[in-house]
Amino acid sequence: QVHLVESGGGLVQAGDSLRLSCAASGDTSCISNMAWYRQAPGKQRERVAGISGSGGTDYAVSVEHRFSISRDNSKNMLYLQMDNVKPEDTAEYYCSADRECPGYVAVTYWGQGTQVTVSS
Repeated sequence: QVHLVESGGGLVQAGDSLRLSCAASGDTSCISNMAWYRQAPGKQRERVAGISGSGGTDYAVSVEHRFSISRDNSKNMLYLQMDNVKPEDTAEYYCSADRECPGYVAVTYWGQGTQVTVSS
């Protein structure tokens, strides 16, 4: 089992910066890809950014050049640096982690989420 806990959300103004953190604990061996997702009220959960075990990254078009995903494998941490936030970034943000151990079925774990609210 992998336990993920997000932190760093809050109420900010448009144009501000915010850094989200996700702490992974439990059996963190074999964690490969990690990602941030978000879900706004009445909308489907969408992928914001992802990072592979080797450090390759991908971003949603809506956040590219504003958000930056990173990870510290020595601390089992995932981060999302959010710059120049916009009201449309308001959502519950979730981190995810894929655990892919050889010989076992891959499992994706999710955190409970952290709320980000951006006022105009």
